[in-house]
Amino acid sequence: MEAEEAGAGEDAGSQRMCRIERPLYDEAFLRTQLLHRRENTTTFRQRLAEKFRCTSSKAKAVALTFLPFLTWLPSYPVKQYLFSDVVSGLSTAVVQLPQGLAYAMLAAVPPVYGLYSSFYPVVLYAFFGTSRHVSVGTFAVISLMIGGVAVREAPDTMFFVPSTNSSNNSSEFDLVACENRRVQVAVVLTTLVGIIQFVFGLLRFGFVAIYLTEPLVRGFTTAAAVHVVVSQLKYLLGVKTKRFSGPLSVIFCIVFLYVVKVLNERYKKKLPVPIPGEIIVVIVSTGVSYGMSLNKHYQVDVVNTIPTGLRPPAIPDFSLLPSMIPDAFAVAIVGFSMDISLAKIFALKHGYSVDGNQELIALGLSNFFGSFFQTFAVTSSMSRSLVQESTGGKTQISGLVASIIVLLVIVAIGFVFEPLPQTVLAAIIMVNLLGMFRQFRDIPTLWRTSKIELVIWLATFVASVLLGLDYGLLAAIALALLTVIYRTQSPKTSILGHVPNTGLYYDVDEYEEASEYEGIKIFSSNSSIYFANSDLYMNTLMEKTGVNPEKLKAAQKARKKQKEKTKKKESSPLTVAATYKDEAVIHEVLPQSDEAGEGLNGQLEDKHNSETTSEVAVFLEPLSDVHSIILDWTTTSFIDSVGAKAIKQIIREYAAVDVRVVIASCNRSTLADLDRLQFFSENLTPHLFFPTIHDAVLHCQHANSSPAGAANEHT
Repeated sequence: MEAEEAGAGEDAGSQRMCRIERPLYDEAFLRTQLLHRRENTTTFRQRLAEKFRCTSSKAKAVALTFLPFLTWLPSYPVKQYLFSDVVSGLSTAVVQLPQGLAYAMLAAVPPVYGLYSSFYPVVLYAFFGTSRHVSVGTFAVISLMIGGVAVREAPDTMFFVPSTNSSNNSSEFDLVACENRRVQVAVVLTTLVGIIQFVFGLLRFGFVAIYLTEPLVRGFTTAAAVHVVVSQLKYLLGVKTKRFSGPLSVIFCIVFLYVVKVLNERYKKKLPVPIPGEIIVVIVSTGVSYGMSLNKHYQVDVVNTIPTGLRPPAIPDFSLLPSMIPDAFAVAIVGFSMDISLAKIFALKHGYSVDGNQELIALGLSNFFGSFFQTFAVTSSMSRSLVQESTGGKTQISGLVASIIVLLVIVAIGFVFEPLPQTVLAAIIMVNLLGMFRQFRDIPTLWRTSKIELVIWLATFVASVLLGLDYGLLAAIALALLTVIYRTQSPKTSILGHVPNTGLYYDVDEYEEASEYEGIKIFSSNSSIYFANSDLYMNTLMEKTGVNPEKLKAAQKARKKQKEKTKKKESSPLTVAATYKDEAVIHEVLPQSDEAGEGLNGQLEDKHNSETTSEVAVFLEPLSDVHSIILDWTTTSFIDSVGAKAIKQIIREYAAVDVRVVIASCNRSTLADLDRLQFFSENLTPHLFFPTIHDAVLHCQHANSSPAGAANEHT
């Protein structure tokens, strides 16, 4: 074999050329002459012992994998990173405080539990997480899912007790008992979520996130935003006073927060830190509420009691566990999906990698241990993560700084936020949902780019709105899996042709430069061949190539009958007729047909020979203009036993009508599958496989033009 690359030479604008001269290869030649497998001398027992053998390097690798902070903390550049991380942590805490209070309302628990959830899990994630930029804590969608379970397991109707101040049969609502029960539900659910995520991480189930495609996640979060809006209407419209109109008062907050958010987005490159609109609204509204005693004089719903200090750890009430298992799986998967999607975005931007399995472990530990301190399930927040990254955060030190600020509020100044109106928290939630509602812009984009992904987006949104977030998510995942099956059942198929003087082969219907070789069809399908699509592969092959073995067999049988009829005519007995005329004997040779008896011997012979020659010529014509079919397996990644049987059937059926079938560009792993499936036999050898389409084309041309080559071909 000779290979040569010709440079540009004196003409710098000329194209570089590649010339290769080598023999025509098939798989049999590659296996016997060119490629030799490496011998694996180790036994299974040796490999197993090596896998479980403990060495210092393996122990170090395990420690670094399970405790990712050990990879960056020992070499942490204090002078370069510390100031940026502190500023980022302070900025994130300013956003995390009001969001923690607000999202606790979505979880149907008192606001202080949002502060707990903004402290314990953040500390744990800083040591076990692999992302340096995500901000872990409360998140609207997860909080809403938890709140739905809490309200379902502890509905208001359970907590109406007979009134002690009335003689009639009236009842009053026990708010304290209701809140305590819902906290227990949220805590137990969080414990189960943590266990599921941790076990999934140990089992290396990080790949499950691939089934939550971006359109599915965006449609789901948009539907969740609708649920959040509906859940907050009672707080937005809940001010019971003529002087302070609920809708108008909250509109002022919403407008202010929206303007601040727009300014932060538009001038984020010029602002050293984002404008803390949320904390400004919280401080101002808390001061106004306290100064005017809105709760006492105008019955405005406020945050109320925020206990000072941390609560002692407590064991969750596991008797509530059985009814929450489906909900826990949904929360665990959605929480992980949101976390890993954000982590990958920041990792790609800043040039490091994240481990999906370790992220599952980190979230699992954060939720599991946090639940013993009355936290509810957490994940990464997009808005806070953007703040943490845009303000210069370099590592999870910024997350630790933010958690320290939250801790100071819990142990020292939490009581300050007791007069905070709940309408302000609802406004904070609503404004933070704007980014989710902007996802409706995906619809026209997906309409232009991918109809299947548009169906996933819309179906996920509708199902999640109508069925609820838990059942909507299950329906969306099922639909996503069905689209995978649909794609394999509807692959793109084409007939390839060669581009002259290139050795390249492209779709003849798509490119005018591509043209077919006479008598050769090159069939390409961009899918693997297995039980679900093997029949489709065979039918599409016949449709695209225009060569149907069954029809050709029928034509072959008709020709065979015609040949037998011709032979019968040739071998039919002749009679000699003698007539006597004027004492002379005249002999005539007559066929059995009486109609032919009227002609002369010479005329009859000429007519008979002409018909026989015509019939033989018709019989000798090929059944099809196509003498070879090449199956392009460039994109075939695997084949199963059903697919292998289908290919065998294709080769046999086409061989029966004198059409050879060969296979080109099959990768080594698929060939290994065929070996394991015992695909090859004496009549079906590796000679049918070629490393490139061009090798297969040259083989078919040579075999068709050379009778000896065709006779020696291994089929």
